[in-house]
Amino acid sequence: MDDKAREKEIYKVTIIGGFANAILVIFKFVAGILANSAAMLADAVHSLSDFITDVIVLVFVKISNRPKDKSHDYGHGKFETLATLIIGVALLFVGVMIFYNGAIKIYECLWLGVRLESPGMLALWAAIASILIKEIVYQYTVRKGRRLNSQAVVANAWHHRSDALSSVGTALGIGGAIFLGDEWRILDPMAAVVVSVFILSVATKLFVRSLNELLEKSLPDDVENEIVAIVESFEMVKNVHDIRTRGIGNNIAVEMHVLMDGSLTLKETHDTTEAIEEKLREKFGENTHIAIHVEPVEE
Repeated sequence: MDDKAREKEIYKVTIIGGFANAILVIFKFVAGILANSAAMLADAVHSLSDFITDVIVLVFVKISNRPKDKSHDYGHGKFETLATLIIGVALLFVGVMIFYNGAIKIYECLWLGVRLESPGMLALWAAIASILIKEIVYQYTVRKGRRLNSQAVVANAWHHRSDALSSVGTALGIGGAIFLGDEWRILDPMAAVVVSVFILSVATKLFVRSLNELLEKSLPDDVENEIVAIVESFEMVKNVHDIRTRGIGNNIAVEMHVLMDGSLTLKETHDTTEAIEEKLREKFGENTHIAIHVEPVEE
């Protein structure tokens, strides 16, 4: 798939998710207010953050798909990494806010004796609808993201899944508060606190992964070992050392020193390095950045 087709597919999947989020944001806020549910309002805020990240993905994927230019010799792939980082930060913020609001409600109920109002059935139906819709959107988005090899789309899919998980906890809390009696109304804010832990877990993983890439962390050992194995599969290559790798959005950059027989002609070494580059790009993508320094084997 070429870059333009990939960009078009990313736009399509993100717009579909954004449309679902926009509908859910309105529905959840209305249900949370009318049904007097703190958990549903927290869920609505989470869906709002989901909608905002859809917009971020649309903007940054457009930038990241630009070809390399004079000011960006390695292309613009890290703009997509930056989008993933922003999504992670947004999730962290939402998770903390949901936790804080739920904890305040619990404190007021248990220690200050504040009587919580029972949420209405509209909130429960909104939570159930959110679970079904967001799980469908997650499955669709994550499959597209993996097929398109897009970090930002996969990250956005997990944002959809976290919203579905949030709605599961919300439904349990609201349902318990409605059907188990007055003393169980505290389940509504407790649900918000429990769900916030799941959100914070996903947010931390996204944040750390994207931050590592922006800080030029090397690729995992198994990927580097695979690169070395591919290079050393060429008969003329005697050894590979001083390998350096890093991620650039959905692409990677590889630098290495390759030892070959010093008696080979310049054309032979050139043809071999071109063959190595072609094989690496077949494995890791056409936009893989490769720099090979050839050294003669020391007798």
